[in-house]
Amino acid sequence: MSETHIDADPEGYDVSAVENWIGENIADLQPPFKWTRLEGGHSNLTYRLDDANGKQAVIRRPPQGVLLPKAHDMSREWALISALGPTHVPVPEAIGFCESPDVTGAWFYLMGSITGRPLYTAEATLDWVPENKRTILAHSFFDVLADLHSLDPDEIGLGDLGKKENYVGRQLKTWYRSWMSSIKPADYDDPRAHDLKQFFLDHMPEQGMARVVHGDYGLHNCLISSDSTVAAVVDWEISTLGDPLADLAYALNQWPQPDDGTLINPDAATAPPGFPPRNDLAQRYADRTGRDLSKLDYYIGFNRWKSAAIVHGVYARYMEGKKSTEGIDLDELRNRIEGSLTLAEQAVNRLD
Repeated sequence: MSETHIDADPEGYDVSAVENWIGENIADLQPPFKWTRLEGGHSNLTYRLDDANGKQAVIRRPPQGVLLPKAHDMSREWALISALGPTHVPVPEAIGFCESPDVTGAWFYLMGSITGRPLYTAEATLDWVPENKRTILAHSFFDVLADLHSLDPDEIGLGDLGKKENYVGRQLKTWYRSWMSSIKPADYDDPRAHDLKQFFLDHMPEQGMARVVHGDYGLHNCLISSDSTVAAVVDWEISTLGDPLADLAYALNQWPQPDDGTLINPDAATAPPGFPPRNDLAQRYADRTGRDLSKLDYYIGFNRWKSAAIVHGVYARYMEGKKSTEGIDLDELRNRIEGSLTLAEQAVNRLD
């Protein structure tokens, strides 16, 4: 999340009511606050608070309007940073949680303010991470993921975070349903989406013990410190329990591997030179966790297929007129769908 501007009228917050609640419930913060909007975070309304004594915190609530039942779940994020705080996984300090919508219309929570930057683009990486420190960043990034996947959810109080079994199977069901429902409004189908879905069902590896999976682990959801290490992982709202190798593959798909023909978006945060190849990072994760990665390409392919389904749904909403197409390159979106399916095919073809 990056700072944008000081806001005298923060969106979604009754400033007086929220500051009164904080004054009554959080001893270390003294209202009134300076409210500074922080961008990022799945459109959740996120602000940095600077109190009268110079102390800082971050406040976060869902966007306004009607939401899907499980979307923008503040209680889930609160549970995760609270549970992970005492572990080796770096997260912001859990400061306070308000589950009374009477205060400002929605649940909200406060967490510690972390000095660091998310990396959304190549430009951000070039600006913040020197080339001679990009290996340090990559290693830190995957070491943090390995540490997360080494935790037993039951031992840290997250055993009820979600269903533990059949993570990939459940994801296949969800995203295939999305693909099918998007065919008509998108006026576009691809037989590979169906063939690959069946392949993933027929060749699904045994999951093993469930771990906490972030679900969207990338440099955009990490705060990178000035020493080029991960200072904190944020945006835990879609985290659940599941197969850690699926979480690993999602993260790996964002990193280049020069010899396999996979093209990284030149604007991606991992596109600048100086990063280790994807295979080296996967091996580092395996060394740290002891996990068998012999079926990793299954999970790489699954995530490529899932990406195609996600973009297919977005493309359908544009084609149906549910979202404005101003400034949107629809041909590029379609190319992304086709490209993701091609990469999924390539991955499963590498399997023995």
